[in-house]
Amino acid sequence: MAASLSLGHPADGWSLWPAPAKLNLFLHIVGRRDDGYHELQTAFQLLDWGDTIHIRVRENGEIRRLGENSGIEPADDLAIRAARLLQVRADARLGAEIRVEKRIPLGGGLGGGSSNAASVLVALNQLWGCGFSTPQLAGLGLELGADVPVFVQGRSAFAEGVGERLTPLDLPERDFLLLDPATSISTGALFQAPELTRDSPPLTIAGLLSGAATGNAFEPIVRARYPAVARAMDWLAPFGNPRLTGTGSVVFAVVQAPPSASRLAACPEGMRAWCVRGVNVSPLLNTLKDHARQES
Repeated sequence: MAASLSLGHPADGWSLWPAPAKLNLFLHIVGRRDDGYHELQTAFQLLDWGDTIHIRVRENGEIRRLGENSGIEPADDLAIRAARLLQVRADARLGAEIRVEKRIPLGGGLGGGSSNAASVLVALNQLWGCGFSTPQLAGLGLELGADVPVFVQGRSAFAEGVGERLTPLDLPERDFLLLDPATSISTGALFQAPELTRDSPPLTIAGLLSGAATGNAFEPIVRARYPAVARAMDWLAPFGNPRLTGTGSVVFAVVQAPPSASRLAACPEGMRAWCVRGVNVSPLLNTLKDHARQES
């Protein structure tokens, strides 16, 4: 079982903030908007596992990234972009040093970059004393990416639109087995695929909770175009119903109990398997409450 996220104790001015991953329990396209974007419906299940953001406030207003963050250029790093966006909108005079401790695989569909951005927005809003409300932070997050608001709000949720219209959900807190086939998938190519189903009937929250909402519109395309993902799903099948999360390459299944370490180690060569816990309230919100108590 992967280690859960929790608040680290500040040292030398550093504070630690969790950036949890997410799963898309289903993902349907129900139409297309006038601006060309697709209308989606999905359910975001937050996980008690993910990256950790290390932040230290700087008095000189400079925002610096420490570490490599898996080869992402600073200009493209959503964590740094989030800090700079908040600094401008809040007219903040303080700066920050930011280091991302990565666990979430890039391009896996687990929301790593979006979660990093959300955690930076929430953390610096508190550390800089900006006073922005959660809806205001979620609005900033939407400028960075469609998945950022759900991480800012910190609740598993039913999502519509491009993913920004959120209704909090109380989902079963279950164990999930994840398998990363270490394959890069082009989201743009998936949305342009002629075989993509773009007219699924709209679903309701009641339908989701009753088990009627299943499937991922991109899954048949990914299985056909990416053999490694197909192999990953086949390996997962004996554990439970394998599913694709988002438009990434990571596949998952609900399990009754975490498999043994030896079973996880027996996954296909070049892939990684681990078990995580689904939660309804983000560990980021718990960390925020802890910081608020320490400062009161």
